[in-house]
Amino acid sequence: MPDIERIVESQKEFFRSGKTLDVEFRIRMLRRLYDAIENHEDRINEAIKKDLGKSAFESYMCEVGLSKAEISYLIRHVKSFSRERRVKTPLSQYLSRSFVLPSPLGTCLILSPWNYPFMLSIEPLADAIAAGNTVILKPSETTPEVSKAMADMLQEAFDENYVALVRGNHDLATKLLEQKLDFIFFTGSKRVGQMVLEKAASNLTPCVLELGGKSPCIVDKTADIPLAARRIVFGKYLNCGQTCVAPDYILCDKEIKPVLLAALKKEIVRQYGEDPLSSSDYGKIINSRHYDRLMAHIQKGKVAFGGKGNRETEKIEPTILDDVTLESSIMEEEIFGPILPIMTYEKFDDVFDIIAKNPTPLALYIFSCDKKAIRRTLRELSFGGGCVNDVVIHLANSEMGFGGVGTSGMGAYHGKVGFDTFSHLKSIVDKKRIIDLPMRYQPYKSRLYERLLRFFLK
Repeated sequence: MPDIERIVESQKEFFRSGKTLDVEFRIRMLRRLYDAIENHEDRINEAIKKDLGKSAFESYMCEVGLSKAEISYLIRHVKSFSRERRVKTPLSQYLSRSFVLPSPLGTCLILSPWNYPFMLSIEPLADAIAAGNTVILKPSETTPEVSKAMADMLQEAFDENYVALVRGNHDLATKLLEQKLDFIFFTGSKRVGQMVLEKAASNLTPCVLELGGKSPCIVDKTADIPLAARRIVFGKYLNCGQTCVAPDYILCDKEIKPVLLAALKKEIVRQYGEDPLSSSDYGKIINSRHYDRLMAHIQKGKVAFGGKGNRETEKIEPTILDDVTLESSIMEEEIFGPILPIMTYEKFDDVFDIIAKNPTPLALYIFSCDKKAIRRTLRELSFGGGCVNDVVIHLANSEMGFGGVGTSGMGAYHGKVGFDTFSHLKSIVDKKRIIDLPMRYQPYKSRLYERLLRFFLK
């Protein structure tokens, strides 16, 4: 096991040196990270293929490319993000300058998951570097090839007292959480997220938790069904459904279910071929334990399409389950696999009751041409983020924060939101010495001062 205490102390010492306060230093480090990714791209793609079976195209689209885009965005904007932000000063504080000053938090811990092991490590790392922090990154032990590739890449690019990647199992994660850190950023399951929060509470360490949930996909009778089917199939079966914002289940108008079901089947064949299990571009389930869990769901449900698996290669066909209800086993937890249940509603009002019976989702999607229905859905339902007439793409925009709400997470990152997440925003008043209003000082006996006080503070 790595010497965690030594790494933490060396990073704290480096942070105290003040080097990371220099914005030009941060920009150089972001450029170094970008160059390191370019230099190691082939190795990263090979590692992702070994751990998750993803093609190089999908790895770039969903992992390497998104990470590079986030770093590029930060390089362009970190100077403006780091400047003090002037705010209005109330009349009662006349002759003052009020501003908010972003400041780095210190030594940050990033705990990343296995489903997008590169992107979900590098994007928060880039946000933390841009904000001026030192970082300890602990990737999932479930994706050992990607972890090793990232370790070699980061060790080549950075000193350990600035950015350190440590590899290990649950015991290492526990050891890290016992340290007195300045910030913890966790992406993973709700169960582990709760444990992280409990550990962090003992040191009063602030946290961001990126969790998950059963993200619904609403399709009403006004939707463009062929387009909806194409986009849902893309987002659902990307990375074999092992995506925290994948459509977890479809909730469609009862009248259009036969048409939608036929369109979904057509799109699966179009995108994945007649035999997806033999496709080199179709990934695999992360391990046999998850494979068995997912196949158990299939065996308990009514298969409308797909349903076959190969335990040796840990692949499961894109599958659709029909006649699903809230009581079905597939609706008890986030699926995190290539299984798409279809539920129906009779009246649009029913949508709100059905979704409310599940914990708050990380994402929500609606396919509709009814502006009133779209507006009502976006305003009345609680969810982390989402799309109208598409799926999953909202997380690829650095101009918007990405995060959950309620049981799907707390806090957000990406772009400026990510910079602010890894910063403390100091509120400062710079008061001039020319005038010192006497009314705030005791004794409080003057009627004039009282009238002035009420004038200023009303």
